[in-house]
Amino acid sequence: MMSSGPQYPIGGRMADVVLGLARRFRLRPLMERHNSTLVMGAFALLNGFLSIALMALAAYVTRQPFIFPSLGPTAFLLFYTPLNASSAPRNTVLGHLIGVTMGYVALVLFGLVNAGPTTATGVSVARVGAAALSLGLTAGFMVWFKVPHPPAGATTLIVSLGILTKVNQMAVLMLAVVLLVVQGFVINRLAGLDYPIWAPHADPTQGPPAPSERRT
Repeated sequence: MMSSGPQYPIGGRMADVVLGLARRFRLRPLMERHNSTLVMGAFALLNGFLSIALMALAAYVTRQPFIFPSLGPTAFLLFYTPLNASSAPRNTVLGHLIGVTMGYVALVLFGLVNAGPTTATGVSVARVGAAALSLGLTAGFMVWFKVPHPPAGATTLIVSLGILTKVNQMAVLMLAVVLLVVQGFVINRLAGLDYPIWAPHADPTQGPPAPSERRT
């Protein structure tokens, strides 16, 4: 059973994941040093490598671009703070979906769907407006729908800056997000963590809502 309040060298629940996997595979030396900075750093390195390597393999097999910059911070959240609401499958998938959608909406509103990426065309007033609007809408909708996932802010900029502008490209990005969530689910459950199937678990430390919160 995982400890309720371990002292982590750099925070997060990654030590619980490492300890759970060490117990699962009976790696006694790793069990004894599971919460050291060296071990946790090595786990982060290997897991980050595995996450992107799987995406790269899928890209190679399907000839589709499965590797996107915003998947890096998502992978880190899934294994560093797996029980936080922002790491739950619902928040991860819907957060990125909001980011993609708002990025495309911004492209349409500013007439930039066929304008090409900013790296090739430069920064225009319209592009600044699209980037600002997409990020603002993404942040707002994640709050309104209660699905915060910070890496989605990078996803929406990937779209509004013209790096991805085709619907099929955005569909591939979302498929990559789902594959990453599946990997997170498998590893965290193997480690013995109660990683949610979809929605985040209620946080028992929060207590009942304040009277003002009940009225909202």
